[in-house]
Amino acid sequence: MIRIGGVRIPDTSDIGRYRPGGVKQQVLDTLFNSRHTYDYSSVKELEFELELREKIVRAAERLNATRFGFEVFKESRCNPDYWTRTNEGGFLVRSDVSPYAAIRDFYTNSHLYGTECSTAIVIVFYLALTEVLPERLFNRLFSDIYLMNWKYLDKDLGMRSFESLPDYLPGDCRYVKNPDVNPETMEWQGENTIQLLNGYHWGHGIGIRTIPAIISILNRHRKPGATRSAYLMDLAIRPGYKSLYRALQQFQGR
Repeated sequence: MIRIGGVRIPDTSDIGRYRPGGVKQQVLDTLFNSRHTYDYSSVKELEFELELREKIVRAAERLNATRFGFEVFKESRCNPDYWTRTNEGGFLVRSDVSPYAAIRDFYTNSHLYGTECSTAIVIVFYLALTEVLPERLFNRLFSDIYLMNWKYLDKDLGMRSFESLPDYLPGDCRYVKNPDVNPETMEWQGENTIQLLNGYHWGHGIGIRTIPAIISILNRHRKPGATRSAYLMDLAIRPGYKSLYRALQQFQGR
Protein backbone atom coordinates (compact mmCIF):
# COMPACT_ATOMS: atom_id res chain seq x y z
CA MET A 1 0.00 0.00 0.00
CA ILE A 2 0.96 3.65 -0.38
CA ARG A 3 0.82 6.30 2.32
CA ILE A 4 1.09 9.99 1.51
CA GLY A 5 1.94 12.14 4.50
CA GLY A 6 1.15 9.21 6.77
CA VAL A 7 -2.32 8.62 5.30
CA ARG A 8 -3.12 5.51 3.29
CA ILE A 9 -4.51 6.40 -0.12
CA PRO A 10 -7.70 4.54 -1.16
CA ASP A 11 -6.85 4.64 -4.88
CA THR A 12 -4.33 6.15 -7.29
CA SER A 13 -6.66 8.56 -9.08
CA ASP A 14 -4.83 11.64 -7.74
CA ILE A 15 -1.36 10.47 -8.70
CA GLY A 16 -1.31 10.65 -12.47
CA ARG A 17 -2.61 9.38 -15.75
CA TYR A 18 0.04 7.00 -17.00
CA ARG A 19 0.17 4.80 -20.07
CA PRO A 20 -1.29 1.34 -19.30
CA GLY A 21 1.52 -1.20 -19.25
CA GLY A 22 4.21 1.49 -19.08
CA VAL A 23 6.93 1.74 -16.45
CA LYS A 24 5.17 4.32 -14.31
CA GLN A 25 1.86 2.49 -14.25
CA GLN A 26 3.44 -0.89 -13.53
CA VAL A 27 5.51 0.53 -10.65
CA LEU A 28 2.52 2.42 -9.27
CA ASP A 29 0.29 -0.66 -9.42
CA THR A 30 2.94 -2.76 -7.67
CA LEU A 31 3.38 -0.23 -4.87
CA PHE A 32 -0.36 0.23 -4.39
CA ASN A 33 -1.17 -3.50 -4.33
CA SER A 34 1.81 -4.51 -2.19
CA ARG A 35 1.44 -5.85 1.35
CA HIS A 36 4.40 -3.62 2.19
CA THR A 37 3.80 0.02 3.12
CA TYR A 38 5.49 2.63 0.93
CA ASP A 39 5.65 6.08 2.54
CA TYR A 40 5.97 9.37 0.67
CA SER A 41 5.85 12.92 1.96
CA SER A 42 3.75 14.06 -0.98
CA VAL A 43 2.29 12.95 -4.30
CA LYS A 44 5.08 14.89 -6.04
CA GLU A 45 7.72 12.83 -4.24
CA LEU A 46 6.08 9.63 -5.47
CA GLU A 47 5.78 11.06 -8.99
CA PHE A 48 9.49 11.92 -8.93
CA GLU A 49 10.39 8.30 -8.18
CA LEU A 50 8.08 7.06 -10.93
CA GLU A 51 9.67 9.51 -13.38
CA LEU A 52 13.23 8.57 -12.46
CA ARG A 53 12.48 4.85 -12.61
CA GLU A 54 11.07 5.31 -16.10
CA LYS A 55 14.16 7.28 -17.16
CA ILE A 56 16.45 4.54 -15.77
CA VAL A 57 14.65 1.93 -17.87
CA ARG A 58 14.77 4.14 -20.96
CA ALA A 59 18.47 4.93 -20.43
CA ALA A 60 19.30 1.21 -20.28
CA GLU A 61 17.33 0.56 -23.45
CA ARG A 62 18.90 3.51 -25.24
CA LEU A 63 22.44 2.64 -24.19
CA ASN A 64 21.85 -0.91 -25.38
CA ALA A 65 21.17 0.46 -28.88
CA THR A 66 24.49 2.34 -29.05
CA ARG A 67 28.05 1.24 -29.85
CA PHE A 68 29.08 1.37 -26.17
CA GLY A 69 31.57 -1.48 -25.76
CA PHE A 70 32.15 -4.12 -23.12
CA GLU A 71 35.73 -4.21 -21.82
CA VAL A 72 37.49 -5.38 -18.69
CA PHE A 73 39.09 -2.60 -16.67
CA LYS A 74 42.60 -3.12 -18.04
CA GLU A 75 41.25 -2.50 -21.55
CA SER A 76 38.64 0.17 -20.73
CA ARG A 77 38.44 3.28 -22.90
CA CYS A 78 36.78 6.68 -22.79
CA ASN A 79 36.56 9.99 -24.63
CA PRO A 80 39.55 12.08 -23.48
CA ASP A 81 37.65 15.28 -24.28
CA TYR A 82 35.57 14.65 -21.16
CA TRP A 83 37.28 11.98 -19.09
CA THR A 84 40.70 10.99 -17.77
CA ARG A 85 41.28 7.25 -17.75
CA THR A 86 43.04 6.22 -14.53
CA ASN A 87 45.61 3.46 -14.10
CA GLU A 88 42.99 1.18 -12.59
CA GLY A 89 40.71 1.58 -15.61
CA GLY A 90 38.17 4.04 -14.23
CA PHE A 91 36.98 7.30 -15.78
CA LEU A 92 37.46 10.59 -13.89
CA VAL A 93 35.52 13.56 -15.22
CA ARG A 94 37.78 16.41 -16.30
CA SER A 95 37.64 19.49 -14.08
CA ASP A 96 37.26 21.81 -17.10
CA VAL A 97 34.08 20.25 -18.48
CA SER A 98 30.44 19.99 -17.43
CA PRO A 99 29.81 16.63 -15.70
CA TYR A 100 26.32 16.75 -17.23
CA ALA A 101 27.78 17.03 -20.74
CA ALA A 102 30.37 14.35 -19.96
CA ILE A 103 27.65 11.86 -19.01
CA ARG A 104 25.54 12.75 -22.06
CA ASP A 105 28.58 12.00 -24.21
CA PHE A 106 28.01 8.28 -23.57
CA TYR A 107 25.11 8.67 -26.00
CA THR A 108 26.79 11.08 -28.42
CA ASN A 109 30.11 9.27 -28.79
CA SER A 110 29.31 5.80 -27.49
CA HIS A 111 31.88 4.18 -29.79
CA LEU A 112 34.67 5.86 -27.82
CA TYR A 113 33.71 4.07 -24.59
CA GLY A 114 34.18 0.59 -23.23
CA THR A 115 33.93 -0.74 -19.67
CA GLU A 116 32.43 -3.60 -17.65
CA CYS A 117 28.89 -4.19 -16.42
CA SER A 118 28.86 -2.64 -12.94
CA THR A 119 30.30 0.65 -14.18
CA ALA A 120 27.76 0.58 -17.01
CA ILE A 121 24.93 0.38 -14.46
CA VAL A 122 26.22 3.48 -12.69
CA ILE A 123 26.41 5.26 -16.04
CA VAL A 124 22.76 4.37 -16.65
CA PHE A 125 21.76 5.92 -13.32
CA TYR A 126 23.65 9.11 -14.16
CA LEU A 127 22.14 9.22 -17.66
CA ALA A 128 18.66 8.93 -16.17
CA LEU A 129 19.40 11.75 -13.75
CA THR A 130 20.37 14.06 -16.62
CA GLU A 131 16.76 13.67 -17.74
CA VAL A 132 15.15 14.68 -14.44
CA LEU A 133 17.59 17.18 -12.88
CA PRO A 134 18.49 20.60 -14.27
CA GLU A 135 22.05 20.72 -15.62
CA ARG A 136 23.14 23.24 -13.00
CA LEU A 137 21.90 21.05 -10.14
CA PHE A 138 23.37 17.90 -11.70
CA ASN A 139 26.77 19.60 -11.93
CA ARG A 140 26.52 20.82 -8.36
CA LEU A 141 25.67 17.39 -6.97
CA PHE A 142 28.09 15.40 -9.15
CA SER A 143 31.02 17.72 -9.70
CA ASP A 144 33.75 15.07 -9.48
CA ILE A 145 32.30 11.89 -10.98
CA TYR A 146 34.60 8.87 -10.96
CA LEU A 147 33.22 5.88 -12.86
CA MET A 148 34.72 2.68 -11.48
CA ASN A 149 32.22 -0.10 -10.61
CA TRP A 150 30.65 0.39 -7.17
CA LYS A 151 33.79 1.53 -5.35
CA TYR A 152 33.62 5.28 -5.85
CA LEU A 153 29.95 6.20 -5.86
CA ASP A 154 29.10 9.85 -5.25
CA LYS A 155 27.37 10.18 -1.89
CA ASP A 156 24.68 12.35 -3.48
CA LEU A 157 23.53 9.35 -5.54
CA GLY A 158 22.42 7.82 -2.25
CA MET A 159 22.94 4.29 -3.61
CA ARG A 160 21.89 1.52 -1.24
CA SER A 161 21.68 -2.26 -1.46
CA PHE A 162 18.49 -3.91 -0.22
CA GLU A 163 18.04 -7.62 0.49
CA SER A 164 14.88 -9.74 0.52
CA LEU A 165 12.60 -6.97 -0.67
CA PRO A 166 8.84 -7.49 -0.82
CA ASP A 167 8.83 -6.07 -4.36
CA TYR A 168 11.39 -5.70 -7.12
CA LEU A 169 10.62 -2.90 -9.53
CA PRO A 170 11.53 -1.66 -13.00
CA GLY A 171 14.61 0.53 -12.61
CA ASP A 172 16.15 -1.65 -9.90
CA CYS A 173 19.68 -2.93 -10.35
CA ARG A 174 19.74 -6.70 -9.88
CA TYR A 175 22.64 -9.17 -9.85
CA VAL A 176 22.92 -12.63 -11.38
CA LYS A 177 25.78 -14.48 -9.68
CA ASN A 178 27.89 -17.22 -11.26
CA PRO A 179 29.41 -19.01 -8.23
CA ASP A 180 31.36 -21.60 -10.26
CA VAL A 181 32.82 -19.16 -12.79
CA ASN A 182 35.85 -20.31 -14.73
CA PRO A 183 38.81 -18.50 -13.10
CA GLU A 184 40.26 -17.85 -16.55
CA THR A 185 37.20 -15.74 -17.48
CA MET A 186 36.40 -13.87 -14.29
CA GLU A 187 34.50 -11.21 -16.23
CA TRP A 188 31.69 -13.79 -16.27
CA GLN A 189 31.50 -14.10 -12.47
CA GLY A 190 28.13 -12.38 -12.59
CA GLU A 191 26.01 -9.84 -14.41
CA ASN A 192 24.65 -6.57 -13.08
CA THR A 193 21.33 -5.79 -14.71
CA ILE A 194 18.66 -3.13 -14.86
CA GLN A 195 15.19 -4.59 -14.42
CA LEU A 196 13.03 -3.54 -17.36
CA LEU A 197 9.41 -4.53 -18.09
CA ASN A 198 7.70 -7.87 -18.60
CA GLY A 199 10.49 -10.06 -17.25
CA TYR A 200 13.30 -8.50 -19.25
CA HIS A 201 16.59 -7.15 -17.94
CA TRP A 202 19.45 -5.22 -19.54
CA GLY A 203 23.02 -6.21 -18.80
CA HIS A 204 26.02 -4.55 -20.45
CA GLY A 205 27.71 -7.06 -22.73
CA ILE A 206 24.71 -9.39 -22.66
CA GLY A 207 21.98 -7.07 -23.88
CA ILE A 208 18.25 -7.23 -23.18
CA ARG A 209 17.24 -10.73 -22.12
CA THR A 210 15.19 -12.65 -19.59
CA ILE A 211 16.81 -13.89 -16.39
CA PRO A 212 16.75 -17.55 -17.60
CA ALA A 213 18.60 -16.46 -20.74
CA ILE A 214 21.21 -14.56 -18.71
CA ILE A 215 21.67 -17.58 -16.44
CA SER A 216 22.15 -19.79 -19.49
CA ILE A 217 24.88 -17.49 -20.84
CA LEU A 218 26.71 -17.36 -17.50
CA ASN A 219 26.51 -21.13 -17.14
CA ARG A 220 28.54 -21.47 -20.33
CA HIS A 221 31.41 -19.78 -18.51
CA ARG A 222 31.77 -22.09 -15.51
CA LYS A 223 34.85 -24.02 -14.49
CA PRO A 224 35.19 -27.67 -15.58
CA GLY A 225 33.11 -29.97 -13.38
CA ALA A 226 30.94 -27.11 -12.09
CA THR A 227 27.77 -28.22 -10.33
CA ARG A 228 26.20 -24.91 -9.30
CA SER A 229 24.11 -22.86 -11.69
CA ALA A 230 24.20 -19.10 -11.92
CA TYR A 231 21.24 -17.54 -10.10
CA LEU A 232 19.44 -14.24 -9.53
CA MET A 233 20.32 -12.91 -6.08
CA ASP A 234 17.59 -11.71 -3.75
CA LEU A 235 18.77 -8.11 -3.60
CA ALA A 236 18.48 -4.80 -5.43
CA ILE A 237 20.53 -1.62 -5.61
CA ARG A 238 18.61 1.65 -5.79
CA PRO A 239 19.52 5.34 -5.88
CA GLY A 240 18.33 7.61 -3.09
CA TYR A 241 15.01 8.64 -4.58
CA LYS A 242 13.94 10.61 -1.52
CA SER A 243 17.22 12.47 -1.05
CA LEU A 244 17.43 13.30 -4.75
CA TYR A 245 13.87 14.62 -4.66
CA ARG A 246 14.72 16.82 -1.66
CA ALA A 247 17.77 18.16 -3.49
CA LEU A 248 15.58 19.09 -6.46
CA GLN A 249 13.00 20.78 -4.21
CA GLN A 250 15.70 22.81 -2.46
CA PHE A 251 17.17 23.82 -5.80
CA GLN A 252 13.78 25.00 -6.98
CA GLY A 253 13.32 26.94 -3.75
CA ARG A 254 10.33 24.98 -2.50
